[in-house]
Order: sequence, then C-alpha cells, then structure tokens
Amino acid sequence: MAKTEQIDKLLSLIDKYRAMGIESQIDYEKFYLYSIITHSTAIEGSTVTETENQLLFDQGLTASGRTIAEQMMNLDLKAAYTESIALAKGKAPVTVSMLKHLSSLVMKNTGSSYKTALGEFSSSKGDLRLLNVTAGAGGKSYLSYTKVPAALEEFCQWLNREKSKDLTVPERYNLSFDAHYYLVVIHPWADGNGRMARLLMNQIQFEAGLIPSKVFKEDKGDYIKALVQTKESGTLDIFREFMLEETIKGISSDLNSYRQSTEDPGLLREAGFLPWSYAKPKKEKSRVKILRLLGRYPRMTTKTIAEQTGKSVKTVEKHLARLKRDGLLKREGSDRSGRWVVIW
Repeated sequence: MAKTEQIDKLLSLIDKYRAMGIESQIDYEKFYLYSIITHSTAIEGSTVTETENQLLFDQGLTASGRTIAEQMMNLDLKAAYTESIALAKGKAPVTVSMLKHLSSLVMKNTGSSYKTALGEFSSSKGDLRLLNVTAGAGGKSYLSYTKVPAALEEFCQWLNREKSKDLTVPERYNLSFDAHYYLVVIHPWADGNGRMARLLMNQIQFEAGLIPSKVFKEDKGDYIKALVQTKESGTLDIFREFMLEETIKGISSDLNSYRQSTEDPGLLREAGFLPWSYAKPKKEKSRVKILRLLGRYPRMTTKTIAEQTGKSVKTVEKHLARLKRDGLLKREGSDRSGRWVVIW
C-alpha cells in the first residue's frame, strides 16, 4: 500500500473508531492495555494469553502451564505501563532518569545482574549496560556501551523538542515510531529493550491522545525484519510503514470486533453473525454479550462471565447450555483447562 494510501486509510479508520464510540465502552482502556501487554511480552517469548492476563491482573489468578517468569514478565510490564500512562497524562518530558525508572519496572522481577571489568550493574534496577551486545548469534553489534549515556541524553533532547511541535496525527504517529526505532538502536540496557521501545512508543501516543499501536505477536518476524532493514538502509520509511500497517491492522480489528459484538440484532443478522431464530431481545442481549466475551477470551470461567455480564452463575450456565445446543458455541478440552469456541 502506498504511503499516502496508508495515511488516508489510517485517518478514515480513526474517524470511524471515534464516531462509533469504542473508547467509551466500559473497561475499554483496561482491556486494550491488557492486549498491548500480552502482544509485547509474547514477542519476548511469553505464552500467557489475554484471558490469562485478565485473570492474573484483575483477580491474581495464575495460569496453569505458564512459568513464573512468564507471568512476572507480564505483571512487571503492567506496572511499567501504569507508570508510563500517568507520565503521559502529565505530559512529562522524557529524561534519562525516567527511562531508567521505567526500565527498572519492566525488568523488576526478571532482570539479571552482571559483573564486568567496569563494575557490576543490574537490568532489574534500570542500570545502563556496561558491556557490548549483538543482535543474536552472529548478528551485528549495537552501539558501544561507552556511547550509550551520551546517545540516550541526546535522544531525550531530540524527542522533547519534537513532542513540543504542532504536529498532525500522522506526524505524531511517525514520531512515536521513530522514537521506538531509535531506542532499539541505542539499546541502552542489557535486557528489555524491545519492551521499553514499545512502551515509549505507546507513551508518546497516549500523551497525544492517539489510538495506541500494537505490534502483533504473529508479526514478530516481520517486525524484526523491518528493524533490521531500516538500520541497513538508513531510512526510517521501512519501519514507519511497517508500524503504520500494524496500527491500521489493530484499529481495523477493533472496529470489526465492535461491529460483531453490537447488541443490535438487525445489524448482526445483516453481517451474518446471528441466526434468524433469534427473536427475544432480552435473550439476545445476554447471549450476544456472552458470545462476545468468549470470542475474545475463550478461557473465561463461568464465574468471570457472570461478573462481566451482571448475571448469576446459574443463569450463565443456562445460556451456555442453550448456546451449545443451538450450535453457536462448543467446548474444547476439559472443564478445568479447556477453552470455548464461538461458531458464528
């Protein structure tokens, strides 16, 4: 897609997004943030799902089959995003000390300590690295550790100048993408640079009132490729275009999900999401809400569905039985560790 077409599509999607009032939904910000966190940690190897993170964050329930390290990675990133969003709301200038503090939150429980000829440092404390690192086995080296402090200071000065300018929406997005890329290139820490770069990108977007971008876990290969090609080519356009496509993908996905989950049965029938046998509005409302929840969170428990819908556990169980009977829902796996599958 040509760059101008990308921008036109982005702006058009944003207009639809705002017009449909998606951000005004109850718990929208919370669930959107959980999705961002889940995809970001998945890029680093976490297998925790959005549903599992919801239960972990909201109810303190750990997921079976997931390591402690994975779950701590997600909890740490949530704490970092909570702090980052507060900083964004206050329009705080980006400083080296701020970045180090956020990094210490990102790596609080999964960071490591290092001993070098120059002394010890810890990624769990947000310390800048005192060693050189490469981009994987046989990969090119990142910026020398001796140049990191000065480069990071210069980066903060540049970013604060750019943030203060009167920029258009596409220019704001590009600034967030550029900051993401530059932080990866500087690679200030021994661990957690990717999570920090994505967090800072989102912080800039939150501050500007933009719809935050996600880097989808299934696009990890293309994401890394875009970073490498941008560095090799010396042009930011490659990474900008990749991130613009990811942003468009995210907004499009949310619009489609919203349309599918609307409680207007006429619209759902026209879109082919509900059978014509639906007749009673009361039942439609509860059933559609349950289908929407399970379509997004297939491992949600009956108790959690009841809490989210405001119904009793017994009522939810009746709806689940009817949905299975009507061929709109099926259960895969055991009652304890299985998942729901919505059949539109």
